[in-house]
Amino acid sequence: MHRWSSLLCTAFLLMLCVTGLPLIFHDEIDGWLNPPAPLNPAAEGRPRLDLDTLLARALADRPGEVPLYMSFDTDRPVVNVTSGPTPDAVATDMHFQSLDARTGEVLPMAEGGVMDVVLQLHTDMMLGLSGELFLGAMGLLFAVAIISGLVLYVPFMQRLAFGTVRHERTARVRRIDRHNLLGVVTLAWALVVGVTGTINTLVLPITTMWKADQLAAIAAGPAGGAVPVRQGLVQPAMDRALAAAPGMTPQFIGFPGVSYSSDRHLAIFLQGDTPMTARLLTPAFVDARTGRLDAVQPMPWYMQALLLAQPLHFGDYAGLPMKILWAILDLMTIAVLWTGLRLWIGRRRAPAGHRRLKAVQA
Repeated sequence: MHRWSSLLCTAFLLMLCVTGLPLIFHDEIDGWLNPPAPLNPAAEGRPRLDLDTLLARALADRPGEVPLYMSFDTDRPVVNVTSGPTPDAVATDMHFQSLDARTGEVLPMAEGGVMDVVLQLHTDMMLGLSGELFLGAMGLLFAVAIISGLVLYVPFMQRLAFGTVRHERTARVRRIDRHNLLGVVTLAWALVVGVTGTINTLVLPITTMWKADQLAAIAAGPAGGAVPVRQGLVQPAMDRALAAAPGMTPQFIGFPGVSYSSDRHLAIFLQGDTPMTARLLTPAFVDARTGRLDAVQPMPWYMQALLLAQPLHFGDYAGLPMKILWAILDLMTIAVLWTGLRLWIGRRRAPAGHRRLKAVQA
């Protein structure tokens, strides 16, 4: 079980570890390769414009389009507006703009770079949903390999002190000892990253479940397509949501008809102010026609698991020290995968008589 679960997923796990290494530092790399557009220093100290004014400014450059999402930078006074020809527009038809929240000035767009390609390889190998689900299956095989490896390691270490590398033995024995040592040292981390990576591949199924369960209950009403948002409603809707959830800040707004909202609501997703609670979003649903606050309801457990798995997978919780630790463990896992592969290749190359002799000696 350990051998074949490892072999089936090793090539893909090596790809995930190699591409995952730079993604651990994606914020730092993006900031170096594609720094954000500088803000107007003359606007320093100015109050922010209301959200309806910013939305009108963004849509003025996109005639015929409707708003899809509005998101908020956490470290700069910047509001981002995504628009498209219809509420159910595909990603390739969407248009993204960033605006200075104090002046309404549209900021230059940063060009996508090499990190976008690396992320695409890491998430779905550029194969879409089928690629995501396949990598999720590889993550489950990885978990099987880790657990079965631990089962093998416990009786093996009853004969040796922990961490022993038998330097006086053959190169193959030394390689086995190093493989076992690195494997048990990285076991907990590899299991966490493997499981969270598998959860991350289930974004679409989990989101679909949430829409059919909690969102459908909140949005209960006659179907009739996405309704337009009443003019001047976005800022009052935000004020009502924040008043109903004190101590929280907005992360993004989903307009009627998009994936994260119903056909008749503004879905305002709020986050906490700690590294943990900032990941656990709480949506507030405001009727897009009347401005009535219909619900402020925490996400169900399966959506919370998804929201926590995404940053934990890349060590994005405790700043640079945790990212460095994640990178070291990632390199150690690459060594585990590589030494395991070499052990299997060496075993396949060994003469049949030699393998039978080793089996008898064992």
